[in-house]
Amino acid sequence: MADKLRCGVIGTGAIGLGHLLSLNSCPRATAVAIAETHTQRAKEASERFKIPRSYNDYRELLDQPDIDAVTIATPNHLHAEMTMEALKARKHVLLEKPLATNAKDAARIVETAKKVKRTLMVGQNFRFNRYTQMAKMLIEKGEVGEIYHARCFWLRRNGIPRIGSWFTQKKLAGGGCALDIGGHLLDACLHLIADFDVVAVTAQTYAKFGPRGLGEMDWGKGEVDPAKTFDVDDYGVAFLRLKSGRTVILEASWAAYVPSDVREYGIDLFGTNAGLSLYPARMFRNGPNGYETIHLSVPKLPHSEDRIHHFVACVLEGKRTLVPLEESLHLQQVLDAIYASAGTGKEVRLK
Repeated sequence: MADKLRCGVIGTGAIGLGHLLSLNSCPRATAVAIAETHTQRAKEASERFKIPRSYNDYRELLDQPDIDAVTIATPNHLHAEMTMEALKARKHVLLEKPLATNAKDAARIVETAKKVKRTLMVGQNFRFNRYTQMAKMLIEKGEVGEIYHARCFWLRRNGIPRIGSWFTQKKLAGGGCALDIGGHLLDACLHLIADFDVVAVTAQTYAKFGPRGLGEMDWGKGEVDPAKTFDVDDYGVAFLRLKSGRTVILEASWAAYVPSDVREYGIDLFGTNAGLSLYPARMFRNGPNGYETIHLSVPKLPHSEDRIHHFVACVLEGKRTLVPLEESLHLQQVLDAIYASAGTGKEVRLK
């Protein structure tokens, strides 16, 4: 392999442009090609980042022998197919979440990655957040004690991606807010407690704003279904029971009448020695002068805050990533269980 990781970027929407920005600032990588079906977006990205090659068909990019790795930033329903093709082409892959739109496809992807011995990482960016990393260090040092319960949430007042975009169509997205923003916080939460062994899920989802054309924000550019289809959830809540005896509550909304002073997103961890709350980071405990709230500053971090820089380093050095594939598969299984429970009104057991 060359001194620099030679990368191709598949998809140059807002997230894909972020990938190009990150690669452009990474001393150990270079972006040599893009794949984009939208002609104008491809032209703008190529000119802005001085990318020498642009392909309309991502398979042509995968055929290039001088490309070591690809990053994938496309709608959810394309993740499984593109990732499988990239792995079969023996490319390392950084994939935006989710791993797939269902656990069956996710399992096939994981099996293929292991078979071809290529690095595959889902870009769970909350794991790379400095407050998440600091919280992980405090937990591992025993500062919080035994964590027995956790709450994670992301609440938006008017945060539905453009109604009629791929985000709001189940066949293209796989789910609504519980999968989209709920998946971010649930992954970070389970990562912090180092426990993805969920045995049972009870959940409920709602669609109270999107079907009425309410709660939309300016995100999800590109083609919009003329019928403005909205057949996903704009609010979801789930209760998880883990084999260890721990419990986790997830709450997510794209649109809801929430108070103006509510934290947009966060994780609350309940331990036997202290409580820990993100974002930002605060610890609650009994001190020498009684109950105290400690606002935590961030020390030197064990991992880069840039998920793509981390991915590049792991590929070049042959190291295990901060987002193990097994955990991404477990997360997808839990998300599937959330929607299965919401659909049946019953608890879903995973084991």
